[in-house]
Amino acid sequence: MAPIKLLFVDDESAIRLTLAAILEQEGFEVKTAASVREAIELINKEAFDVLISDLNIGQPGDGFTVVSVMRRVQPDAVTLILTGYPDFESALRAIRSQVDDYLTKPADIQSLVADLKHKLQNRRPIRQVVVRRSPELILDNLLELLQHWLVAVAKDEQLRKLPLDTKERINNLSEILAGVCGQVMNGSATLDEATARLAAEHGVSRFDAGYRAELILAESRWLQRQIGHFLQQNLLAIDLSTLIPDVMSIVDLLTVATEESIRSFNTQVPSPQHL
Repeated sequence: MAPIKLLFVDDESAIRLTLAAILEQEGFEVKTAASVREAIELINKEAFDVLISDLNIGQPGDGFTVVSVMRRVQPDAVTLILTGYPDFESALRAIRSQVDDYLTKPADIQSLVADLKHKLQNRRPIRQVVVRRSPELILDNLLELLQHWLVAVAKDEQLRKLPLDTKERINNLSEILAGVCGQVMNGSATLDEATARLAAEHGVSRFDAGYRAELILAESRWLQRQIGHFLQQNLLAIDLSTLIPDVMSIVDLLTVATEESIRSFNTQVPSPQHL
């Protein structure tokens, strides 16, 4: 019987050496990688039955990238995520349809081996991974993304001092982000007139709400961070060949929209609350 070929990805050398040695004693043929680049090179060169990847390899969430590549190149491999942070369970649940399981450090070796062998004997049918471009995915989940953005903004010490309700806080941002994503999908590198007008109106509304110009910028930064978190959690559903150029375009156009809001904000007549 051929040995079970396993790829283990972790940026901590001690864990790579220890876990690899233990798994080899259990009959696995183990290859290790210390980075996403090394893992992708191995996935493209060799066939594996199992992938175990740390969730955070160098950067938080890098394990998602490794799993995504494995699912595309070797879709019948059993894939597991290893994490030292159990509170990441909500994020992992979002990709559970493409990840066979996740393990919490330190992993119980006997349970791990038994679980691996069970999954290999009862492999799920190979699933076709349907991928889409980032802006399309954002558009389909716009309200959910903005709800998470509201939670993040509520933790900002300066922004939460402004008593706005949910509708006032979101204001034109949903339409602005939708416009930006639409432009990126159409291959445009410039902001269309309608979205630019909404951005200008957003600046006036923020002035009336008692904002300072730097708070508009802070909101935009929180929105860009939330977009990053959202895309990371949905990496397996994204066309990786378009990911980087699309994200760069989204960030560029959001920056242009933010600048338009601040320009409009600065044309308003100051009142004591803005001084």
